[in-house]
Amino acid sequence: MTDFFILMKQELIIMVIIFILLAIKIGRYRSNEWLLDMVNLLLLVNFAAGFFFNKEGMLFNDMFRTTSLIVLEKNILSLGILIISLQSYSWLKNHKHVLEFYILLLSTLLGMFFMISSGNLLMFYLGLELSTIPLAAAANFDLQKKKSSEAAMKLIISSAFSSGLLLFGISLIYGTTGTLTFTGITTHITHDPLQLFAFILLLAGFAFKISVVPFHLWTADVYEGSPVAVTSYLSVISKGAVLFVFVSVLYTVFKPISDSWYNMLFLLSVLTIIIGNLFAIRQTNIKRFLAFSSIAQVGFILVGITGTSQLGTTSVIYFVLIYLFSNLAAFGVVSLVSAATGKEDINDYKNFYQTNPVLSWVLAIGLFSLAGVPPTAGFFGKFFLLMSGAGQGNYFLITIAALNMVISFYYYLRIVKAIFMDANDHPIEKLAIPGFPKIALYMCVAGIVLTGLVSYLYDHIHSLTQVADTVPFIGK
Repeated sequence: MTDFFILMKQELIIMVIIFILLAIKIGRYRSNEWLLDMVNLLLLVNFAAGFFFNKEGMLFNDMFRTTSLIVLEKNILSLGILIISLQSYSWLKNHKHVLEFYILLLSTLLGMFFMISSGNLLMFYLGLELSTIPLAAAANFDLQKKKSSEAAMKLIISSAFSSGLLLFGISLIYGTTGTLTFTGITTHITHDPLQLFAFILLLAGFAFKISVVPFHLWTADVYEGSPVAVTSYLSVISKGAVLFVFVSVLYTVFKPISDSWYNMLFLLSVLTIIIGNLFAIRQTNIKRFLAFSSIAQVGFILVGITGTSQLGTTSVIYFVLIYLFSNLAAFGVVSLVSAATGKEDINDYKNFYQTNPVLSWVLAIGLFSLAGVPPTAGFFGKFFLLMSGAGQGNYFLITIAALNMVISFYYYLRIVKAIFMDANDHPIEKLAIPGFPKIALYMCVAGIVLTGLVSYLYDHIHSLTQVADTVPFIGK
């Protein structure tokens, strides 16, 4: 019983917080400000608890697993939801449904935790559904806006389609291997055409969740229509959780057919980087811009995944942490501006520095990191992703990725130019930065600077991803 509470500690804490919020909903509370203070304190406790009393093991016949690496991945997601909650203070303090918002987000986080700890395809699928359905309701949280309803509809339809593909692929895997456990599937997986078809269905399902081209068509519309806090959650927490599972499944369950999925990832990474960059150049809405930016970033992550298992896992987890700080720095500023003025167009940010120098620098540093400009952490993150991909000797793929980094400089610096150099007779007025959003922005800036410069962090992740051997690749 002690093992149960320790191994499922992070999930149990999330469930306790949800029940506390439900109890408050039944009763009465003083004000939104008091509620936000309490929730942020609970989320801080949740994040801190992830560093104590951890233990490796499995439960329910290996359906649920906990390792040091899994605990680290969950801690990254807990940090992300804490920062998003702090950033959302200005928007939520006047909202009628604060409790419902947090219950929905925490329910999705609980599903992601179960998904990351799954050792069985059925457990993975249940966690995936628990993480997806409440998120569609959260996307429709701006009830008075038609775009928000449209975003929720597109998200739920695309999620249902991708879940259908996943479930069909899982059924074929079970039919050809006779098991749903990750360890059991590995011993039975071969290059059988039916199993390869099942893997393609699973890959398509994953690709929908992380917005890989050509499964990305829902992303920009959902990002634009959702509240900024939900958009932040979609781009960082949801995508990061699926990437953690995706890497684990590729390097363990489907290791025997690595030569086949390597070629698939090669093609998908090239398409994702190029199309994400080209469409990002054309955007005028900053949330749509960040949507295509995130698509391009996923392309770089796929390059890293094509590397050896230990380097690939390390570089992906390290980059997701950097991406969390970088993207949330940008979204934090966008959230403040949107809550105060309702403006979300890139042209609205012209001469932003004149009235809001602090916010301008935070946004610029976040964009520099997303672009990979040294000495920000984004440079080191992309460097290690490219080094992981180069480990397979495919310099053509690395060359394409490097050239697209140059293209990305243009559209990221275009916004920086608008902030600091473009003239605007009526810039966004000076915005008051409440205490919680200010803390979140400083956390993001500190993360962008320190994550790249403190080598211990990368070394620690690398030590947790030790594997017996590297994944052999054929047909580079």
